[in-house]
Amino acid sequence: MVWQPELDELNQRKKMAEKMGGQVGIDVQHQRGKLTIRERIDLLADKGSFQEIGLLAGAATYEDDILVDVRPSNTVVGLCALNGRKVVLNGGAFTVRGGAADATIGNKQGHAQNMAMNWRLPYVRLLDATGGSVKTFEQIGRTYIPTNPVTPNTAPVVSAALGSVAGLPAVDACLAHFNLMVKGISQLFPGGPPVVKAALGLDITKEELGDERSQVFQGGVVDNLADNEEEAFDMIKRFLSYLPDNVWQMPWQMPPRVETNDDPSRREENLISIIPREKRKGYNPHAVLDAILDKDSFFEITPHYGRSRILGFARINGYSVGVMINNPNFLGGSTDVAAGTKIIRFLQLCDTFHLPMIYFADEPGFMVGPEQQKLGIVRAGAKLVCATMRTRMPWISIIIRQLYGVAGQCHARPGGMFKRVAWPSANWGSMHISGGVSAAYRRVIAESDDPAAKQKEIEHKLDALASPFRTAEAFNIEEIMDPRDTRPMVCEFVDMAQAVLKTQLGPSPVPYMP
Repeated sequence: MVWQPELDELNQRKKMAEKMGGQVGIDVQHQRGKLTIRERIDLLADKGSFQEIGLLAGAATYEDDILVDVRPSNTVVGLCALNGRKVVLNGGAFTVRGGAADATIGNKQGHAQNMAMNWRLPYVRLLDATGGSVKTFEQIGRTYIPTNPVTPNTAPVVSAALGSVAGLPAVDACLAHFNLMVKGISQLFPGGPPVVKAALGLDITKEELGDERSQVFQGGVVDNLADNEEEAFDMIKRFLSYLPDNVWQMPWQMPPRVETNDDPSRREENLISIIPREKRKGYNPHAVLDAILDKDSFFEITPHYGRSRILGFARINGYSVGVMINNPNFLGGSTDVAAGTKIIRFLQLCDTFHLPMIYFADEPGFMVGPEQQKLGIVRAGAKLVCATMRTRMPWISIIIRQLYGVAGQCHARPGGMFKRVAWPSANWGSMHISGGVSAAYRRVIAESDDPAAKQKEIEHKLDALASPFRTAEAFNIEEIMDPRDTRPMVCEFVDMAQAVLKTQLGPSPVPYMP
């Protein structure tokens, strides 16, 4: 019992820390429809698994050397388990000084980041915090030079914006492999309404400035949108369930390969009719994925932005894979600047964590027109070509309908483990025949007695040359296959890819860029 007084003080300090910013601040948090950081940890983490680090850090008040109170740090960090897997957790406590980034006690965030890197564990940020505060200048008696944060890049990083997130925490939201926000309670911006008012003289609400309308649907800053915090935490767990703990692990080691009870030899009859003969007629791309991927395994990433390309994680015979498919129901599936940006990030993500890539290609080409020209579609296209060529992970492309132009080139890679097959519905070329005839045969058409009839005559002649079997005769396409055999073939490819992936473990030579 010699140290009982100290143990009593320890318990007293723990109780003070757990009060966070006090009942008034907690009530305000709840009135805004938000959970506190400790409620969030209880909802996210496996029960009883959270091991807090730095619980005692805070600003203490003494009277005659007797502890009166401790205002805890506004950053809560520690280890916890998500579905049995250890992760490093960093959460902002908005009830304590609004979670101001420069008002934390010590460098708790830096400690958590270094721990994730050094222990090779996934890193989860629960962001509900502002950036710097001028109050800090008064407290420390000086200003300070901003410094760059260090974010782990060799372990999966997830950021969840769960409130008004500004300044450095807003950048942290993007320094991640996956981020999300919650409808109705989340906003994201470099500077909030008061800063905008001071800089631009513009009156604007925090919702108008940075809610899901601008960050998810328009800017593509945030990947996924949850209806509530519970759904957000489910998204975090599901995203991590496809990835290893770090770049030195095989994706099937942790998390383990999943037993899906889905026959790898399954052949879906609807695949022979799923692509319409009419080239301008759409189809359901998700139906293609459902017929080939392990059942109910597809997790879509960034569904509301760059919508001409659908992408996400899935499983093939239990193995984690990256998946892409063009969406013919949005911009005809053509790649615009938004889709190109989204694809580049996804390629980097899969390459970083050694997930094989499966691409169901139906690419009509880069989006044309004055609006895309203003956005820089040519440079965006060049970036996509370079990003494709830099990848190393095993990659298989199944050409299900079309490949045209430079965007069509982005289905292939000259080196590494790469496989390409086509369905009988496939067609391709440097450009579409209808537009190409108008350009290449302009004089012939104009000088004919019946220009419209002449154009149709030329198009009919060229259409006869567009059969994929003629391309196969020249070995310009390696294989044309029965669509019903796609799942068995892809399962075999992914199984064989595991041996190649073992030779690629470790950090990617091309760092992941947000």
